[in-house]
This record gives sequence, C-alpha cells and structure tokens, in this order.
Amino acid sequence: MLYDFLKNNANELIARCVAKVAKRPKRRASELQLRNGIPMFLDQLTRTLEAEQTGGPSAGAVISGRSGGDGAALSEMGVSAAAHGSALLALGYTVDQVVHDYGDLCQAITDLAVERDAPFSVDEFRTLNRCLDNAIADAVTEFSFQRDVSLAAQQSADLNERLGFLMHELRNSLSVAVMAVTALETGLLPINGATGAILKRSHASMGKLIARSLDEVRLKGAQDARKTFSLEQFIAEAHASAQLDANSRGSKLLMHAVDPSLAIEGNRDLLLAALANLLHNALKFTQPGTRVSLKAFAAGERILIDVKDHCGGLPAGDAEQFFSPFTQRGDDKTGLGLGLSIARQSITADEGELSVENSPGVGCTFTISLPRRSCTA
Repeated sequence: MLYDFLKNNANELIARCVAKVAKRPKRRASELQLRNGIPMFLDQLTRTLEAEQTGGPSAGAVISGRSGGDGAALSEMGVSAAAHGSALLALGYTVDQVVHDYGDLCQAITDLAVERDAPFSVDEFRTLNRCLDNAIADAVTEFSFQRDVSLAAQQSADLNERLGFLMHELRNSLSVAVMAVTALETGLLPINGATGAILKRSHASMGKLIARSLDEVRLKGAQDARKTFSLEQFIAEAHASAQLDANSRGSKLLMHAVDPSLAIEGNRDLLLAALANLLHNALKFTQPGTRVSLKAFAAGERILIDVKDHCGGLPAGDAEQFFSPFTQRGDDKTGLGLGLSIARQSITADEGELSVENSPGVGCTFTISLPRRSCTA
C-alpha cells in the first residue's frame, strides 16, 4: 500500500525534499519551512490514501479535496497549501518556485519507490496526482491573489507619491509667483525688474513641471537636461526667490558670497527646486528672531551648499527618517512632508548627496554635495 510506504519512509522522503529545495537557486527556505511544510503535506497525503482505503474516495476528499478542486471551500490540504503560497510570496518567491515545492515531493516519492521496488496501484497514483494537483492549485491561487493585492497597493502608493510630488512642486512655484505679484503690487515695482523676473521664472517652472508630467503620461520620458552652470548665479537665483518667502514671514535670510569661478553640473531646474525646498523648510521652522543662512563653497573635488537654520534641532531619533515621503517635523502640518524626499531624489539623480547635521537645542544644517566643475562663462 502506498500509504504504508509513505509512513514507513517519511523521514527519508523529507530528507530528500529538504536536499532538493536547498540546492535550488534562490530558494532561501528557512529551517522551519523545510521541517514543517513538507511533513504537513506528506501527512495529509498519507491520511488521504488511508481514508480512501477504508471509506472510499469521498473520505479522502475531506482531507485533500475533490478531483478538479472545490471552488466553494478549501479542504484541509487546501488551507495549508494556501498558507504555503502566501508565505512564499512574503519571502519574494515566484510562481514556479511554489510549484517546484510540491514537485520535489512527488519526485522524491517516485524515485524512492523505484529504488525500494515498491510499486503502487493506478488508483493510488491517481490519488497522489489529485493531491498534488489540488495543493498546487490552491497554493498558486492564494499566491497570485496576494501578489495582485500587493501590486495594486504598491501601484496606488506609487501613484499617490508621484501626484504628491507634482502638487508639492507646483504649489512651491505658485507660492513664489503669488509672493512676487504681491510684492509688485505693494511696492509698485516695474514688471520688467528683478521681482518680475522671479514671477516669470515661477511661471516657467510650473510650465516645465506640467510638461514633464505629460511626457510621463505619454511614455515619452523627460529629455536629459544636464548642463554645467555658474554656482554663483544659481545661488543668487535661489536666494532671490527665498527672500520673498523670508519677507512674508518677517524672517532674516543671509547669503554668503560665492566664488564666481565655481560651477556645478546637473538638471538646473530640479536642483533649484531642491534648494528652494531646503530654504522653504528652514524659513518655515527657524525660530522667531533668528536667521537662515545660505552658503556655497568648494571642498576639494566637491561643491557644498549649506542651508543653516535655528529651529532648535531635530526631534530625537534617526534624522534620516525625515527624508522619507510624507514625513513631517514640528507642529506646522501645512505641507505634505514631501519636500526633503523630493530634494534628495533630485540631488541624487545628479550624482549628489543630501545630508543633515543636527545641533540639539540650536538648529540644523542641510548640506547638498555635488561634483565640482569649473565655470567657463
């Protein structure tokens, strides 16, 4: 009888399956999985065969399910198989690895039966195939369902993050434009002056953001906008926009002189937006009566841009967490918590780094580090 063969050789079959699984590439099975998953299925298979010998096919179906599966409810074997499929998904496995887990046991049974000259009947072979068929189907079904749920959730999160980034950047550009218009109206300034130029750049920035988003929708991809440009002019433009923000808050913003021979390379628009985010955060959180400073200088083969505030220091914990999307600090929750995340992504894309130095009780300094270039214009 096949069920006697399985009971008498259970340890050998389990050892052979463990060896097969261990040799399979990328199958990082834990000891717990190897010692519990295989014996559970083997026990259910053995009890199914024994039940069918005494109570007929219907008795075995209670344990392992009917031929062709049962869409109404899972059998005992189906429940454990579904759990197995879900567990493999959590470990990052693929559908074929789910199938192979059960195929290994079938191969081990047939190989050992041949070696021990222990043939089994056609009905027993059919039962073995039915159990494997149902177990694989239930495992793969649950694996696929959980994978689809996981992918849908990830896609939704990615979409929300992309939309959040777009809205955040558009809001920043719009905010600068509104402040420029207010300054023009209040001070009766000429539209062709410095404040008018800031207004034009803000409108242009919004236009580029929208165009880039449309390119992504059309699957065209954004064109490479990397170029070498003057660090001095870059810092001056960032300072001019941030000064409007400082004026509206009644804050002080200090810009240190920049060596005109220095240059950086990258996507100027994205790097400017990243620096604008850092300045906006600094002005937002610096304490009343203090000032924010902007300093850019060369340090060996790198260009460092420091934005220093007097916010009182970052809250206790890992400072790196503040670069994660939708993470906010302080009591002001008017933003989305995306500024630092967007800034780091933009800077990293141009071979740069964004770090923070926390001074508890004083403030913090965010530093952009980029490859140093020479200014040719």
